[in-house]
Amino acid sequence: MMEMSPGSFKDNVAKALSDGQLQYAMTETGPRFIVKRTKAREALPEFDALRDQSRDIKNHVLDHLDLYLERYEAKVKDAGGHVHWAQDAEEARAAILSICRSVNARIVTKGKSMISEEIELNHYLEGHGIQPVETDLGEYLIQIRNERPSHIIAPAVHLTRDQVEADFRKAHTHLDPNRDLTEIPALVEEARTVLRGKYFAADVGITGANFLIAETGTSIIVTNEGNGDLTQTLPKVHIVLASIEKIVPTLEDAATILRVLARSATGQDFSNYPTLSTGPRREGDPDGPGEYHVIILDNGRSNVLGTEFQDMLRCIRCGACLNHCPVYNAVGGHAYGWVYPGPIGSVVTPALVGIENAKHLPNASTFCGRCEEVCPMRIPIPKMLRHWREKEFERHLQPNAQRWGLNAWAWLAKRPGLYRKATALAARVLTNQGHGKGRLSKVPLASGWTQFRELPAPQGKTFHQLWKERRKGART
Repeated sequence: MMEMSPGSFKDNVAKALSDGQLQYAMTETGPRFIVKRTKAREALPEFDALRDQSRDIKNHVLDHLDLYLERYEAKVKDAGGHVHWAQDAEEARAAILSICRSVNARIVTKGKSMISEEIELNHYLEGHGIQPVETDLGEYLIQIRNERPSHIIAPAVHLTRDQVEADFRKAHTHLDPNRDLTEIPALVEEARTVLRGKYFAADVGITGANFLIAETGTSIIVTNEGNGDLTQTLPKVHIVLASIEKIVPTLEDAATILRVLARSATGQDFSNYPTLSTGPRREGDPDGPGEYHVIILDNGRSNVLGTEFQDMLRCIRCGACLNHCPVYNAVGGHAYGWVYPGPIGSVVTPALVGIENAKHLPNASTFCGRCEEVCPMRIPIPKMLRHWREKEFERHLQPNAQRWGLNAWAWLAKRPGLYRKATALAARVLTNQGHGKGRLSKVPLASGWTQFRELPAPQGKTFHQLWKERRKGART
C-alpha cells in the first residue's frame, strides 16, 4: 500500500511535476469536469438557490447533531438493523471484523467509501485473512495497483488508458494474453466480467454512504455503475460505513442536496444509481441482506464542532474544489499524502491527523477562491486555510527563516513612515534589477519562486505613492 505522507508534500510535489504520464493524465481529464459542471449549472436556474438551501440544511444538522444521530439510530433499530458507534479507526475496524467473523466471511465486496480509505480497512481485513474486493471501477484499478485514490469521485483520474491495459494484463493472467484491450469499452467489459463472480462469492458487502436519513433510518449511496446495488443486496450482510456528519433530517432534504451533488461532481443532472437501503431483507422481499449494520465513525470530527473549522463538515465529497484548483491539477491527488486531496483535503487532513503532521497542506493554495466559488455547500475553504496557517504560526511549525521574515515584515508594517520609505527603495532597486525587461530572474529571499519562473518587476511608483497623488489630485 502506498505510504501516507501528508508531511512530505513538497517532496511529493517535486515527483509529481516530473512525472510525464501524470501530467498528461491530469491535462486530459481535469478540464472535462469544469466544462460539464458549467453546463449543468447553467441549465438549472435555481442552482444557486439550491446551494443556499443545502448549506442551511447542513448547518442546522451540525447545530443539532446529537439529536439527529440519536433519531437515526432509533429508526435503524426499528427497521431491524444495528448501529455501531466508533470513536476512532481502530474501533471501526474491530466492529467490521467482528461482523465478518460472525458469518465466517472470506470475501468482502466494497462499494466506494472514502471512510474505508481513512481507516485503512482493506489492509486490515487482508491481515485477518479476509479478501476485500473494490467494485467501483476506479477503486478496483487502484487496488490492483496497490495505490490510494487520487481524487474523491474519480479515484484513478491520474492513470492513462495504456497504464490501465498494462495493469489488467498483469492482474488478469487467467485471461487470453492475446485479447484486444486497445479500446476503453473492452477494459470496462473485462472489469465487469472479473468482478461479477466476486459479487456472488462475497459473504459481506460494505458500502459508504452519501447520506444517513434521520427520518427513516435510511442510508443513501450514489454510483454510476450499479456496483453499490450489487454490493449491498447480494451478500448475507450489508455494512454501511459512514462518518457522523453524513446525517440529514429527511428524505426531502437529501433530495435537495442530491440536486447539486451530481451537477457539481460530474455535470450530470443526477447520478445513475441513487440507492436507498433501510434495514435487512423483510419477509416477502425478493433480495437483500439478512443483516444490516451501520458503523458511524467520529475519528476527530466532533472536535471540530463549534470551532472555526466546523464548516468543513458540510462537505458532500463532490470533488468540485479539486476539479477547479490550479494546484491540484498541477500535482494530482497523491501529492497531498493522505485520503483527502485538493483544497478540502488541505482543510480536513490537518483537522484529522494534526497540523503538525500536515503543516504544508494549508500553504498549498494560491487563494484564488475558485474552490469556494464552485462548492455546492458554499464552504469557505480559503478562510479555513488561513486559520490553519495561523495555527501553524502560533505553534512555531514554520521554518525559522519564514517566521523571522514574517516578524520583520510585521515590525516594519507597524511603522507606516518607515514602511513607505523601505518599500519605495525596494521598488526602485528591483526596477533597476529588471534592466527594463520587466522581469526578475533572481530575487533575494525569493529563490523558491525564481527557481522555476521569473518574477514581475515593480513598475513605476508604489501603491502608497500613487494613492497619495490620487488623493491630492482629487482635492485640487
